[in-house]
Amino acid sequence: MSAESEKNTYRVQGFSCANCAATFEKNVNQLSSVEEANVNFGAAKLTVYGSATIQELEKAGAFENLKLRPEHEKAAEKEEHFLKRHWGVLISSFLLIIGWILVFPSGEDSLPAISLFAASIVIGGHRLFRAGLANLFRLQFDMKTLMTIAIIGAALIGEWGEGATVVILFAISEALEAYSMDRARKSISSLMDIAPKEAFIRRGHHEVSVPVDDIEVGDIMIVKPGQKIAMDGIVVKGGSSVNQAAITGESVPVYKSEGSDVFAGTLNEEGLLEIKVTKKVNDTTIAKIIHLVEEAQSERAPSQAFVDTFAKYYTPLIILVAALVAVIPPLFFAADWSAWIYQGLAVLVVGCPCALVISTPVAIVTAIGHAARKGILIKGGIYLEEAARISAVAFDKTGTLTHGKPKVTSFQPAESGVSPEEVIVIMAALEKQSQHPLGTAIVRWAEEQKLGFEEVEVTEFLSVTGKGIKGKINEVHYMIGKPEFIEQELSQPLSLEMKNRIQEEQQQGRTVMLAADVNRVLGLVSVADTVRESSRKAISSIHQLGVKETLMLTGDNPETARAIGHETGVSRVFAELMPQDKLQKIKELRDTYGTVAMVGDGVNDAPALAAASVGVAMGGAGTDTALETADIALMGDDPAKLSFTIKLSRKALSIIKQNITFSLLIKVLALLLVIPGWLTLWIAIFADMGATLLVTLNGLRLLKVKE
Repeated sequence: MSAESEKNTYRVQGFSCANCAATFEKNVNQLSSVEEANVNFGAAKLTVYGSATIQELEKAGAFENLKLRPEHEKAAEKEEHFLKRHWGVLISSFLLIIGWILVFPSGEDSLPAISLFAASIVIGGHRLFRAGLANLFRLQFDMKTLMTIAIIGAALIGEWGEGATVVILFAISEALEAYSMDRARKSISSLMDIAPKEAFIRRGHHEVSVPVDDIEVGDIMIVKPGQKIAMDGIVVKGGSSVNQAAITGESVPVYKSEGSDVFAGTLNEEGLLEIKVTKKVNDTTIAKIIHLVEEAQSERAPSQAFVDTFAKYYTPLIILVAALVAVIPPLFFAADWSAWIYQGLAVLVVGCPCALVISTPVAIVTAIGHAARKGILIKGGIYLEEAARISAVAFDKTGTLTHGKPKVTSFQPAESGVSPEEVIVIMAALEKQSQHPLGTAIVRWAEEQKLGFEEVEVTEFLSVTGKGIKGKINEVHYMIGKPEFIEQELSQPLSLEMKNRIQEEQQQGRTVMLAADVNRVLGLVSVADTVRESSRKAISSIHQLGVKETLMLTGDNPETARAIGHETGVSRVFAELMPQDKLQKIKELRDTYGTVAMVGDGVNDAPALAAASVGVAMGGAGTDTALETADIALMGDDPAKLSFTIKLSRKALSIIKQNITFSLLIKVLALLLVIPGWLTLWIAIFADMGATLLVTLNGLRLLKVKE
């Protein structure tokens, strides 16, 4: 595929089954104007690299009467009428009923009954035959090929009534399958309608209603109380509580004021907001969520890969078995040819893999869509299945179990001859160069005291990852960091009094930092980060689900880590870990427990998240990085969402296993009826249709899983 290939994505309307999607993809890839094409059955999308027109693509999908539209083009408001969409099946059903009525007085072999059955087969099955015969000539064996052979074979041996009945029941089965997949897709596609299609934009001194497609970055959007926010942006004027349930899954409103980020699709509850637009409509957080979820729905889970591989060999095998059933008894045991050809045709019908093929996609699409509506973004079926097997969960401390907004709780100057105010100015000037949350707390604290550190010039600034920072002010070298780091830099032990002060603060769950010059300690500052209210509940829920181990990994000191660990209820605490230590710890946990989840902020914990079986990033709504890097993103800041994710994943995996087992079991039981010669086309089609209906309804049960 060349780098300059034109890429186009289309929405596809009319898929009736997963096999049809695979056939359509194959047909499109055979077009001379297409370099590569990929069908996402879960999201009903087609991605094409090449110059093919919509007309060419629709021609490739003519066997299923597929209709396409560009991805971002709005769907037609008016849906095709039920009678128009299903006229063939309705007329065919009417003819079938009249045919069976005529059977009673004149018999199944009467010309009027046969004529009605034949008309029913042709009208109701013409699309099926067109696809089935085309596949047969190409030696492509799918469910439509099996059904075509079975129905034509039934007619040839005089079983017109049963052949016509199979046509109708197969059409109903396909309609049910299409309906169930549409229902599953709607669990995420309904998110597209959350954000308004227009917004009030200030143009000069006037407010005008502008379609979201025409809104530019930098426009000022006016949102009144009770209105939904149409675009992502930053509040530049006003304050209000905003309900962010559409994005984060949390219905408790969050107060927004000047400088706060807001998201498209959220509800302004009380105040007037003026918002500066920061992203175009196709780049908003809600648009990104929808895109990533649809991509996730196309990611094949391990169970889906098994089903696809199995079906590849299963269908030709069924044709072989059907041929042997039809031929061996008459040839070797002088059995009746007509009876055993009939049995062979019934084997073809019962062997149709509809239920097996749909068993996994319907569960995965439903689960991922349902999770998205709860503010949980699962990036693919493989992560859904991995989450179901989690045996241990490792949490980062700052910003995950705690709020990540530490505050200075105390400052104790040392007897150094430097005034307390001067020490605070030195600390704030240095920390202003850093991006660490603890440093931000010191800067905020100094700003509140209005000590004027902003103009202090810092040179030769150096950040020592996980330990502290250094810098030069007025030709004097200063440093701030962990007590161990400062002690090491000073090349002399800390005084007993200072060590006692440090221990006393740490035992209260506070993080201690020392400020020093090259000769002495200038002061001790304590910073505390409050534990999230939901953290203890989250850990408790995870333990109740049977997860063997919960751990906290932090770079903080052991005393503070133990205090936070005790408050949250985690099983074990590992403190004073550098980023590479966290990575090593995750590898050790995987060796011990197998499937391990790592929960962090998606930025600072990137190596550990990548090393875990499942990387979970919190606060995904606020950072694109979390959305892109994590396997699962919790859009809000609630760690309790993880227990729901595990619960939903386990339910999904259980349903997938149930569906696959049931699909295969029903086939085996029906095939066993061949031995005494009891298998009929009626039983075969009801077994296939019943199995398809049950696995789809079973998959849709995932919509009922509650937090």
